[in-house]
Amino acid sequence: MNVLSKTALWIKALRAPFFQAVIVPALLGTAIAWYRTGSFHLVYFLLTLFGLLFINAGTNLTNDYFDHKSNNDEINKEYTLFNGGSRVIQDGLVAPKTILTVAIVCFSLAVVIGLYLTYTHGWVILALGFFGIVTGFFYTASPVRIGYRGWGEFIVGLNCGPLPILGAYYVQTKTFSLEVLLISIPVGLLITAILYINQFPDYECDKAVKKRTLIVLLGPEKAKTGYYILMLLTYIIIGTCSILKITPWITLISLITIPLAVKASIVLKNNYTGGRKLIPAMGSTIITHLLTGLLLSGSYAIGRVLGI
Repeated sequence: MNVLSKTALWIKALRAPFFQAVIVPALLGTAIAWYRTGSFHLVYFLLTLFGLLFINAGTNLTNDYFDHKSNNDEINKEYTLFNGGSRVIQDGLVAPKTILTVAIVCFSLAVVIGLYLTYTHGWVILALGFFGIVTGFFYTASPVRIGYRGWGEFIVGLNCGPLPILGAYYVQTKTFSLEVLLISIPVGLLITAILYINQFPDYECDKAVKKRTLIVLLGPEKAKTGYYILMLLTYIIIGTCSILKITPWITLISLITIPLAVKASIVLKNNYTGGRKLIPAMGSTIITHLLTGLLLSGSYAIGRVLGI
C-alpha cells in the first residue's frame, strides 16, 4: 500500500471529515475572544485546535473499536457515509488492536497539549480536557458505555458545543463569558442533531445490542419530533441572543441556514424509518452545522474589523 492509499485509509478510519465537530467550536470561541477583547494568540489557538482534534480522533477510533467488540457495527446493514462507523475494521482494512492503539496515542497527544496549556493557563484547562477525554473514551467503552445508556447525545452536544467553545475562549482571555455560553448552545444543539439523525438508520442494530440511544428509547416515529426541537431551539437561541443584544446583530446572518434545516426536517418526516432515502437529510444536517458555525465565527470576525 502506497503513502496516498495509507493516508486515505487513515482519513477514513479517523473519520476526519467529521472533525468539523471540534474545528467549528475552536474557531467560534477564538473569534468571540478577538471580538470582545482584541486578544488573539496564534500559538494558543493552534494548540487548542490540535488538542481538540486529538480528542475527537481518539473518540472516533475508540467508538469504532468498542462498537466492533459489542457486535454493533458488525450487524449493521444500514450503514452509509454518515453512520455505522468507519467500517475499516469490518472491511478488514485495519486490525482492531491497531485502532485501539492509535486511539490511545491520540488521547496521549491531547494530554501533552492539555498539560502545557494547564501550565500556562491553570487548572480550568485540565478539568475541561480531562472531561473530554474520559467521556470520549467511555462513550462506548465498558463499564460506563455512555452512548448505550440514553444520555450519549447530551454528552456529544456538550463536548462539541459549550465546553470546547468556552475552552477556546478561555485560552485566549483567561476568563469566561455568559455570551460565549449562550451562543455555544446552538452549536451544541446542531452537533447533537447530526448524531441524532444519523442514529435513525442504526435503530435496528442499536436495539439488538441494547444500545439505548434516544431513537431506540423513543422509537423512530416519536423520535423525529426531537430533531425538529433541536433545529427550532438552535435558531430561537441565535435570534433571541441578537435581539437582546447579548451577541452583535450581525450574528443574525447565520439564520440563512434555516432552509437547509427545513429541508432536512421534511426529508426526515417522510423517511424516519431509515434507509438511504434519509441520506440527504443527514448531509443537510452536517452542512447546517458547518455553515451556521462558520457564519457565527465569521460574523464576530467581521464585527471586530468593522467595529460593529
